[in-house]
Amino acid sequence: MQQSEPVWSVSAVNRALRETIEGAFMPFWMGGEAGSVILHRSGHAYLQIKDDKSQIRACYFGGAAECRKLGIDNGSLVEVWGNLSVYEVRGEYQFNIKKIRLAGIGALQQRFEELKRKLEAEGLFAPERKKPIPLLPRSIGVVSSPTGAAIRDFLQIIDRRFPDADVKIYPALVQGAQAARQVAAGVEFFNRTHCVDVIVVTRGGGSMEDLWPFNEEVLARAVANSRIPVISAVGHEIDFTICDFAADLRVPTPSAAAELVIGRRDEFIARLERSAKDLNATVKLKISNLRSILERLAGSPVFHEPRRALDVKRQYLDEMDLRLAQALKNFHSFYTNRLGRAVTALNTLNPRSQLERGYVMAFDPESGNVITSAKIAPGRELELHFSDGRLKVETK
Repeated sequence: MQQSEPVWSVSAVNRALRETIEGAFMPFWMGGEAGSVILHRSGHAYLQIKDDKSQIRACYFGGAAECRKLGIDNGSLVEVWGNLSVYEVRGEYQFNIKKIRLAGIGALQQRFEELKRKLEAEGLFAPERKKPIPLLPRSIGVVSSPTGAAIRDFLQIIDRRFPDADVKIYPALVQGAQAARQVAAGVEFFNRTHCVDVIVVTRGGGSMEDLWPFNEEVLARAVANSRIPVISAVGHEIDFTICDFAADLRVPTPSAAAELVIGRRDEFIARLERSAKDLNATVKLKISNLRSILERLAGSPVFHEPRRALDVKRQYLDEMDLRLAQALKNFHSFYTNRLGRAVTALNTLNPRSQLERGYVMAFDPESGNVITSAKIAPGRELELHFSDGRLKVETK
């Protein structure tokens, strides 16, 4: 080796490999079994993707929460989308994950979760949207396969509980590519014709693929938009579908739907009989109370001597007249005496009454004022008032 040849550092080699690999491969999907899964508290996910012959390290930055939500663990079959890269610190190439989903059933589950989150965010599953189920519907609409076991179980229970119940069946496929639209059309038909009080969407159990039409958006929206209450009875007790969340009520099986949607005939008859007995007892008690009141009133003197009560009222009125007359007389006497005392007081204070007793009052004729002093200049004219007239004099 000549001294002029370059010497690469390990870091430079790993960096060149990273740039080469990242430049050579566009992002792609890769499938395999998850192994050595570590969901780090930093929020990143570290795992290996392997098949029966090979394995490759993978890293999902910020993807720990998504992996937990999907239930990804050792042995899960997954499909990942991302690109190849090199972890320069260790000189190891790895797959940087951008998206992850479960493979096979896992893919269906992921579609289920995505649609569920979408419709839930729109408010289609909100409790305030749920409509009450009628206690005893006059007519029941059922959307299901007319030849399936679910509809047979449903009708048998209805016939046993309430033979006269009116059940209308809208035939629809409950499995396959056209099933979701046919079931949605049944829900819309009953809403359009207004011929039932409650709608039951039902089918028996099956795999997730079998039940998938009840996870389609078209059916979920038809159920959520129904003006008539909808009961979802799809699959077995452990099965949940998007239709269950959109419906006004979810029951675990078709048989449970029949038992819930209509009560036993004998139970209703027994309830009516109890109500009739209670009503009869209440009416009898009310009649007894009214009879006691009537007998008490009938024993009153008013009914035996009706004129007596009238005479008592007349006597009372006469007494009131006498009391009123006496009160008016007392009032007149009181104020007459009071007026006489006031007149006497006024007469005592009247100057003319003094003149009648022999007194004389002197006035200044110019001002009209009373002369109250003897200090008067000579030659001044005065006017003297007597009880029977006036006299003018001149002082000396």
